[in-house]
Amino acid sequence: MDKISKALKKFSDKERKWVKEILRKLKESKVEGLETKKLKDRDDIYRVRKGNIRIIYRIRNKRVTLLAAERRSDNTYKKNRR
Repeated sequence: MDKISKALKKFSDKERKWVKEILRKLKESKVEGLETKKLKDRDDIYRVRKGNIRIIYRIRNKRVTLLAAERRSDNTYKKNRR
């Protein structure tokens, strides 16, 4: 199972729809209207926020790589962000 499919299983149908739409926009480099932010002390890692959902991704060589899609918690930004 790939990372995206595994992440999507965690969400309700409504949340899954949001996440899929956000991922589509990221893939197409259409971030207008998304609540994006570059993470501190990282040159290439960003997050998108939608309610309590966070999508963490990396942009390297004009390529977007999903790092995590999960609900906000105390550990959201600490895990696997290297």
